[in-house]
Amino acid sequence: MEFLVFRLYAPLAAWGRVAVGQERPSDPYPSKSAIVGLLAAALGIRREEEAALAALAEGYGCALCIDQEGALLRDYHTAQVPSRVALKGRPLLTRRDELAPARADLNTILSFREYRCDALARVALWARSGAPQPLAALAAALRRPRFALYLGRKSCPPALPLCAQCLDAATLEAAFAAARFPDEWLDEAGPFDPASTPLLCWELDAPTALAAQMTVLRRDQPRSRRRWQFGERSEAQARMAGPGASS
Repeated sequence: MEFLVFRLYAPLAAWGRVAVGQERPSDPYPSKSAIVGLLAAALGIRREEEAALAALAEGYGCALCIDQEGALLRDYHTAQVPSRVALKGRPLLTRRDELAPARADLNTILSFREYRCDALARVALWARSGAPQPLAALAAALRRPRFALYLGRKSCPPALPLCAQCLDAATLEAAFAAARFPDEWLDEAGPFDPASTPLLCWELDAPTALAAQMTVLRRDQPRSRRRWQFGERSEAQARMAGPGASS
């Protein structure tokens, strides 16, 4: 079976989950919606193209090998935004345009935002029936993305090349074991624990010989980007014996 495998690392990453009010929490590892957004950015699909985004979300299965969750960072965040009245009838091409109204018309939004520091994960994708692009096309797009890639928030760009690669393997764990990434990059970015046992997370139609140690529900299946709606998705999890981040 063909898989597309790539690696995600950044000093800061934010894997958003259900957020209410001022609290903007982060999961310890990437969400399906984050992976879909990454692919969409690489392919040049814009946020308003809901049909294309839905095809990406449904057309590929997704699994994660979490080599390092990263340390939790909680940030007190402030942002200035103008009132809707101040923006009425004004084109907004840049952040400077948005902040052009008089200071009296600017408001401040307060929030507490979570990040993961030095998180490292490998991602495996496989094509389902009706997949909009072959895996090789996704790999090529990740190597030369149309739009900037980031890990959850625009302030979290990847710190290492994704090294997207297509390979054939019988199972997910075999695909992760076969993928190769330059170790010296991690040595410079570290610290990492190569003896750690990675956590494998997969969608239920994945080819794997592992028995799930637990199954969780995640609300990260994209439904509507315009309405910011996400559906529930079942995800199996198990610890995977074998090499960790340095595989």
